Amino acid sequence: MEHPRHQYPRETAELQRIAQSCGLLEKIKWGKPCFTFEDKNIVLIQRFNNYIALLFFKGALLKDSEKLLSRVGEHMQAPRQLRFSSLADITRLSSTIKAYIEQAIELEKSGAKVKLKRATEFRLPGELQTRLDTDPALNKAFAALTPGRQKGYIYRIAAAKQSATRASRVDKYAPQIMAGKGLND
Repeated sequence: MEHPRHQYPRETAELQRIAQSCGLLEKIKWGKPCFTFEDKNIVLIQRFNNYIALLFFKGALLKDSEKLLSRVGEHMQAPRQLRFSSLADITRLSSTIKAYIEQAIELEKSGAKVKLKRATEFRLPGELQTRLDTDPALNKAFAALTPGRQKGYIYRIAAAKQSATRASRVDKYAPQIMAGKGLND
């Protein structure tokens, strides 16, 4: 099977053409074609095994009257993707794609921001909450972490399907939390 980077050459070229026709400047960011307006990221082309996507960095703010935008994972709050499986899909939707890009540019011009949930707004996995409730030192250390570090632990612990695994992850990460470190520090 072909590497995703080399898949969809015609589809990539067509998405590039559409984005450029909206006046966006193409740069390579994160190894992918990224299109900017006044140095602000608007859209990014992502290639996967089963589809190619146009990711809108502030996609949560777009009016999606056609119901075409997809969430990018359960924890990604702002981005949304338009997903395509063929050049025919892109060609058929080219005017809609262009309208979504133009809407994204207008949102950027307006200074609109996606209101992101704070770490304190996420429900803690029960196993973590129980441990924080019964271990005042760990609770204090967790509260002292940056919101991003808190979210990292919340996501990682919550990702386990079984309670026993979530509990063992709490045990595993407790020393790092006590040391004031993030998941990947």
